[in-house]
Amino acid sequence: MNDDVLPPAPPAPEADTPQVVDGIAVARLYGEPLFALPTDLYIPPDALEIFLEAFEGPLDLLLYLIRKQNFNILDIPMADVTRQYLAYVEQIRRHNLELAADYLLMAAMLIEIKSRMLLPPKKSDDGQEPEDPRAELVRRLLEYEQMKLAAARLDARPQLGRDVLRAQVTIEQAITPRFPEVDADDIRAAWADIMKRAKLHQHHKITREQLSVREYMSVVLRRLQGERFVEFRDLFDVTRGPAVMVVTFIAMLELARERLLELTQAEAFAPIYVRLSYTPH
Repeated sequence: MNDDVLPPAPPAPEADTPQVVDGIAVARLYGEPLFALPTDLYIPPDALEIFLEAFEGPLDLLLYLIRKQNFNILDIPMADVTRQYLAYVEQIRRHNLELAADYLLMAAMLIEIKSRMLLPPKKSDDGQEPEDPRAELVRRLLEYEQMKLAAARLDARPQLGRDVLRAQVTIEQAITPRFPEVDADDIRAAWADIMKRAKLHQHHKITREQLSVREYMSVVLRRLQGERFVEFRDLFDVTRGPAVMVVTFIAMLELARERLLELTQAEAFAPIYVRLSYTPH
């Protein structure tokens, strides 16, 4: 083996690989880092265009030309307006032929009106003066201007989401549960059930008893003292007979009318409870 043979030299770096040490890429092109801006970048002349005035249609452009030069809309100088209108339409046609189609139709109408004005007027069959060729165009322009001003006034009004926001207020529910109102049918059904049970304790004894509604009102109030809730049927003593229960029921209704007690139930068709009305101190 020859000891003087040198080892092969390392491969030379490729020319298209960026030799950047501690550099920062200015951009990425198809996922690859770009460390320098290209020197042959081409921007087409029509890449950026600025339109100082934008029109919503042929009538808008025509009205703009008349108002800009303070022309009398009832006596439009057709030659000047048509010349300026055609100049603008020519600019549109160069860039957007589809958009220029509507404007070209108005241009033909302006030329037709101008040509009619150059001809000598002909009287109608009834001897009246012929109508001004510009009359129909003036009518359309006046109607368009009215609609445009009305739209501007509507746009100036405050709009929800653009100028004002809807106020939202959150109200927390009360912690104290609200019991449903006791229906008259529920009271009648409860009373019928008590009367049915009272017939089971009925005695055939004829007596005369003096019963006072006011007295039994006091009895009901004493029964409810110190109690949070008392079931409706527990306020009736079925052993005393129907007369006592009727007086007790009337006394209870009178106390409810005077708002001295309340009739409540937890839910529909649930047992009815009676309690003293709450009186704040």
